[in-house]
Amino acid sequence: MTLLIIGIAVFLGIHLLPTVGGWREKLVGRLGLNGYKVLFSLLSIASFALLVYGFARAPLIQVWSPPSWTRWVAIVLMLPAFIFLVAAYVPGQIKAKLKHPFLVAIKTWALAHLIANGDLASIILFASFLAYAVYDRITLKRRQETGLITVPATGPARNDVIAAVLGVVLYLVFLVWLHPLLIGTAPLAR
Repeated sequence: MTLLIIGIAVFLGIHLLPTVGGWREKLVGRLGLNGYKVLFSLLSIASFALLVYGFARAPLIQVWSPPSWTRWVAIVLMLPAFIFLVAAYVPGQIKAKLKHPFLVAIKTWALAHLIANGDLASIILFASFLAYAVYDRITLKRRQETGLITVPATGPARNDVIAAVLGVVLYLVFLVWLHPLLIGTAPLAR
């Protein structure tokens, strides 16, 4: 469990750095923009690997036993999460309405998995990411007011169709093949 907690703390700490007054700018001033991006990326990858390894090695400590129907709630919630994820990179009305669809995708993903999983490692992991996404969304409002973050531009309506179609395809691929392969559990086979 210790490796999981360290992985989460480092991964989310790195991603919270830009929200703390002036730290990003100081690091960019010292390392240059490219140096900052390289360091940010390397630390993100390393801490994510530690997080995944820590989660896989964490002992199974059941805090609560979710009813079997909660997995269907998670399966349903994950569909819009994938659409929001794709919409974050395809400017359209979805992106304009949600403003920051990537954070909405993280919140939806975390909530869905909190509903369906009752073990301690899952609760720590998904609650941490949910808290991070909520905090980051709140601080984005402040950063927009100071001009550090710009409001996303809207795009043509066809981009929403693209986001929806790609989101559904990605969702199905992950649900049927990648979740069992990468995570080790088949959501449809319980």
